[in-house]
Amino acid sequence: MSDDSAALKGNWGYPTQILFGAGRIKNLAEACKSLGMSRPLLVTDPGLAGLPMVTAAVAANAAAGLPTGLFSDIKSNPVGRNVEDGVAVFKAGGHDGVIAFGGGSGLDAGKAIAFMAGQTRSIWDFEDVGDNWKAADADAIAPIVAVPTTAGTGSEVGRASVILDEDSHIKKIIFHPKFLPGVVISDPELTVGLPPHITAATGMDALAHCLEAYCAPGYHPMAEGIAVEGMRLVKDWLPTAVAEGGNLQARAHMLAAASMGATAFQKGLGAIHSLSHPIGALFDTHHGLTNAVVMPYVLAFNRPAIEDKMVRLAAWLDLPDPSFESFQAWVLQMRSDLKIPHSLADIGVAAERGAEIAEMAAVDPTAPTNPVPLDPGNLKTLFDRAMSGQVG
Repeated sequence: MSDDSAALKGNWGYPTQILFGAGRIKNLAEACKSLGMSRPLLVTDPGLAGLPMVTAAVAANAAAGLPTGLFSDIKSNPVGRNVEDGVAVFKAGGHDGVIAFGGGSGLDAGKAIAFMAGQTRSIWDFEDVGDNWKAADADAIAPIVAVPTTAGTGSEVGRASVILDEDSHIKKIIFHPKFLPGVVISDPELTVGLPPHITAATGMDALAHCLEAYCAPGYHPMAEGIAVEGMRLVKDWLPTAVAEGGNLQARAHMLAAASMGATAFQKGLGAIHSLSHPIGALFDTHHGLTNAVVMPYVLAFNRPAIEDKMVRLAAWLDLPDPSFESFQAWVLQMRSDLKIPHSLADIGVAAERGAEIAEMAAVDPTAPTNPVPLDPGNLKTLFDRAMSGQVG
């Protein structure tokens, strides 16, 4: 009798304090003070910076004795220069903590600014490769409160930020355990203003995180259980959140699903993200939307390695005739219902960059945990199918 116990190993970490529910933004000043902040910098994107939710948060902090600065010069796919500029503002304003406020861009940029505020090395020295993170001065990392305003990336409970290196045109994952915010405020009222197409794209991002975490090889039953429940929440509530933007119940469930996806994907991601990272870097596409487009093609590609797991998943999601086919059919139908484009060509990706994208995808940090081993050759085939719209 063989002993397979050696495979039952892993490094497991779980999220931080989360203040969840409608109206919890009123706890922002209290959250900042609990982490020792006296002069926080609120980091968000330009689209949110002038909205009432941000101006109200800054004003409420000031009324509570917490003068709060504002930095919003960041791109939808944050770049290294955005982080450098934010650090300069952080230091010039004498700030002692960061409120990362917004969707993936605001959260990732805010966390990176808090991290880099006390470092002397380049941000690229801390790319998530080997033990690079150990070179950071951990004591110099500023405390972080995260306030998500979209239900997709789950960056509010993540220990990394995705930042675009403009020189190499590569999205790089910058990692440190202290990227994890000390407090998260998940208030569904802050997501009510999201337009339907952004709600759909970010919701599909949450689904991609849960799905790839569930499918990734390796032993992590806690992550798999969280991933399954996250997918159930997406199935049951994303269509409602898109159709009824003011439905706080749907918005709350989707916020939970987003955080669950990012918690689960410590188990690993896969080819959905391996492709979407270089595509986003080269064509500035929306990350969640790109994930949604490539999802069924990756499912079909991975089928030989995941079919048994998909049968169980389809049953847990109460799909008819539980099978790989029923899960794939559900994904395709939901994409159609949410008006997600079917092919990469439909979102402006150029076919002639396919070989370059395949090479970049093969070395993306998410590639090693795809269920089927990836290389530039099979990734180019996968890219071509996603360009032409040929799922199976």
